[in-house]
Amino acid sequence: MDDIFDLSEPTSPQTFDNISALRPQCPWLEILNPEQKKAVQTTQGPILVLSGAGTGKTKVLTSRLAYILANHLANPWECLVVTFTNRAAKEMKERVQNLIGEVANSVWLGTFHSICVKILRNHAEIVGLKSNFTILSEDDQKRVIKQIIEEQNIDDKNYSPQAVLDKISRWKDKGITTDKISTDFKENTVTRIYKLYQQRLLELNCVDFGDIILFALVILMSNQEILEKYQTRFKYIMVDEYQDTNVSQYLLIRLLCQKHRNLCCVGDDDQSIYSWRGAEIENILRFNKDFKDAITIRLERNYRSTAHILGAASNLIAHNEGRLGKTLKVAENSPAQKVDNSKIKIISTYNGEEEARHIIEEIETLSRGQYRYSDMAILVRTATQTREFEEKFISEAIPYQVIGGLKFYERAEIRDALAYFRVILQPDDDLALERIINKPTRGIGTKSIEKFRNEARYSHSSMYRAIENMLANGSINGKAKGALTQLFDNFTEWRKMMPALTPDELADRVLEDSGYIEMLKMDKSAEAPGR
Repeated sequence: MDDIFDLSEPTSPQTFDNISALRPQCPWLEILNPEQKKAVQTTQGPILVLSGAGTGKTKVLTSRLAYILANHLANPWECLVVTFTNRAAKEMKERVQNLIGEVANSVWLGTFHSICVKILRNHAEIVGLKSNFTILSEDDQKRVIKQIIEEQNIDDKNYSPQAVLDKISRWKDKGITTDKISTDFKENTVTRIYKLYQQRLLELNCVDFGDIILFALVILMSNQEILEKYQTRFKYIMVDEYQDTNVSQYLLIRLLCQKHRNLCCVGDDDQSIYSWRGAEIENILRFNKDFKDAITIRLERNYRSTAHILGAASNLIAHNEGRLGKTLKVAENSPAQKVDNSKIKIISTYNGEEEARHIIEEIETLSRGQYRYSDMAILVRTATQTREFEEKFISEAIPYQVIGGLKFYERAEIRDALAYFRVILQPDDDLALERIINKPTRGIGTKSIEKFRNEARYSHSSMYRAIENMLANGSINGKAKGALTQLFDNFTEWRKMMPALTPDELADRVLEDSGYIEMLKMDKSAEAPGR
């Protein structure tokens, strides 16, 4: 997620001329409905676009950005577009490129995290980091918490690493730093762990996901010169999925838009589903209070669903309290007008087994008609719900495929490979070193790692530096000495060759030289080929 998009200014002053020919007409406006067109052409001042499901919000955002650039209202690098996922950011960037060309590459377009990483890399020293800091995965975050709990002799049954991490993450979502914890909360075990956790991350030159936005916010709030620089730079700011912003994200956007006030937030108060991870629905509900002169535009023409589905959804959501309100209707030229408009069936079953039996019967009925098995899909909320269905499929000899499983970056071998690269780039990353110091096996057990960790604390250095010193003064003997000497020599060699190799070439070299590929080849388990 780090710097997925190019957030720099273009080197060529001629870049902006590429879209000058589009200024008189902006042909993409002709395919917009009246509400969408109004949202695109309202470019001055704050604007809230309430976008129901399937009403074309991405089309509005991309068309609005293209309209601003085509009419020379701002340079590309003076536009900030914030999305919630890398996939959404990539799709939006491609759409803008299709409208106005490669000039879209100079727009600051990405997720909250990728935008804030750029700010943090440029000003890391203000929050006590180096610019080459590492972003920890959730697995590494829990490892740090677990180490602190063990060091402080805290009962991990009452304070599990996951529960503590969840609490710390919610504090960060709300913009609560460790100094605010000291003044606004009573001292307790979790606040103490929070302070030690943040101290440990700074020692490791690491951040977690919550830190990325929180530290960017701290930088802007603590340095008026830097704040004014970004406030002046961003003449237009657009935010997607505004209903799912948390307090830190809300404060960040409020800070950045104060000078030009050309803020366009797109969201749906009826679709906020991330309160469990810190999202504040109040952010979108109070938009018109935050900006008294704001214009609200409702996108209510749905291009995705049939009339029965929209009717059921609207009648259900109308009972919600605390909503701005809108009524979805099928758009005149929607593809949904041409498909089966059957009423929704709601079926209640006693348990998961009965539910699976009922659905399999329905599948069998459909398969005897005009449908193939490949025409059907079952959507489940969690992966554990597939078991009853799979058992029924097997017993009835129905072919099926489960879509899902471990995410790419959650796989053990991917985490191991990334750990090698992290140590190459930042030797002080103790968490990464601990992960791969004995992968493949080098005769270095838990006691040896604890010895290295203690030496690092005693010498106020990273584990990498401590091991280097111990190898130099002869404190490490036997098989471990030869294995560690070889490993550290490899790290030195990899760093030297890194500038001359592409990332994939370096990856091949590291995984071969380290013996990791050979380790996988020696593995006779069923999972080994896939790994």
